[in-house]
This record gives sequence, structure tokens and C-alpha cells, in this order.
Amino acid sequence: MEIGALLGLEQLTWGVLALVVIAAFGAGWVDAVVGGGGLLQLPALLLIPGISPVQALATNKLAGVFGTSTSAATFYRRAKPDLRTAIPMALIALLGSFGGAAVAIVLPASAFKPIIVIALLAVALFTAFRPQMGATTMLRFHGHKHHIAAGAAGLMIGFYDGLIGPGTGTFLVITLVSLLGYDFLQASAKAKIVNLATNLGALLLFIPHGAVLWLLGGILALANMAGSYLGSRMAISNGTKFIRVVFLIVVVALIGKLGVDVWNENIVPALGM
Repeated sequence: MEIGALLGLEQLTWGVLALVVIAAFGAGWVDAVVGGGGLLQLPALLLIPGISPVQALATNKLAGVFGTSTSAATFYRRAKPDLRTAIPMALIALLGSFGGAAVAIVLPASAFKPIIVIALLAVALFTAFRPQMGATTMLRFHGHKHHIAAGAAGLMIGFYDGLIGPGTGTFLVITLVSLLGYDFLQASAKAKIVNLATNLGALLLFIPHGAVLWLLGGILALANMAGSYLGSRMAISNGTKFIRVVFLIVVVALIGKLGVDVWNENIVPALGM
């Protein structure tokens, strides 16, 4: 039996599958360090002939759940993130992600992408010109204010993940660093727990619709887990400076990706091209 028929995608070849598996490994590594692995994994899935966008999104979330679980466990053992902040933030983010996915059904993500590009550009410039940001943990809120700020951030970023998706982990890291005052290592550790919840939230909406390609998702989950384990070990070993550099690279890539989307979805039709 051909691999495509086995996985429910008749036109899938071994070559394309190998490319998607490599992308899943790279996505797991990027996600574990600073988030944004969807920039690799989702476009690779969309290269598969015959796969629908919703199948790609759902299968991407399935693999992401396993990858973020691996990196979250690795970070927890070695970086010991404060679960009193991470767990409530994750639960609220799960609800936000489910809500964002529900809104995505009736409202196109293209309406929000120009705002996201501007926000990311501001984040990149802010991070680049503030080299000491995220070097050490200096919490900006305490007590109930800290948890309220964390919950609000989790809700908004969870909503974004359900609605659009790419760069969710990156947004979580920069929010935990700039808004709450964590260093990059602690921010990355907490972001993995919250990102796991946002992936689950969107997946809970996709499963009843039969959109998940389970066998393909299982293969990608293994590759994603391997990349996540390696990436989280490297992030922990190399510390905040390493994470900061990777963060800036991913933000620039995300600006480029979403910028092209905005151009193709809004500017080109407006110009009649």
C-alpha cells in the first residue's frame, strides 16, 4: 500500500512526507526555544496535495500538543517555573483559544493580520533596542495584580491562537518578559505550559468536526517531540541570551510571513492586481 493511501491522502509521496517530518522536527525545536514553530510546520503541511486548510490546522495542533508537552515537561524539571502563575494563565488561555477558533469560523483572520504585523514590528524594535530586557526576573506586579495581568494576557493570546495561530509562543514569551517582568528563560518555561493549553483549546474544536488526520499527526508528533526535547535542552543550557537571539530571528520571520499575507489578502485585491 502506498504511503498516501495509508495516511488518507492519496497524492502524498514519501518525498513530501520526509519534508513535512523534517519541518515538524524544526518546528518542535523553534517552539521549545521561543515559540513560533507553526511558521515551519503549517506551511509544510499545506504543501501536501489534497489536504484541506482545516485538516492542516487541526493536524498541526495535534502534533503541537505533543511537542509542547515534551518541552513543558523538560522546562519544568530543569527551570522550575512558578505554576501558581502558569496554570491559571494556561486555563484562561485554553478558553480564549476555543473562543478564537469559534470566531474564526465567522470572521476571517485576514481582518486582524495588519494589526498583528504592526504589533510584532513594535515588539522587534523594542527588544532589539533594550538589550537588558529579559536578562533577569524583575516582576512588575505582585499578588492579585500579577495574576490578573497574567490571566488577561493568557485570554488575549489564547484568543489569537485560536483565531490566527502562528507565533503564539512568541507572543507569550514577549508578554511574560515585557508585561510581567520575567527573564527569557523563565518566560519560555511558562510559555510552554500556556501554549500547551492553547493548542488543546483549538484541538477540542477541531476533533468533533473530524478534521484531524490522526496517523499523519502521530508521525509529526514524534518528530515534533524530538525537536522540542532538543530545543528545550539547548535553551536551558544556553540561557537567556541565546533565547533572546532566537526570539528576534523568529519575530522577524513572523513579520515577513504575516506581511506577505497582508499584501496578498488586502493590498493586491485593492489594487486590482
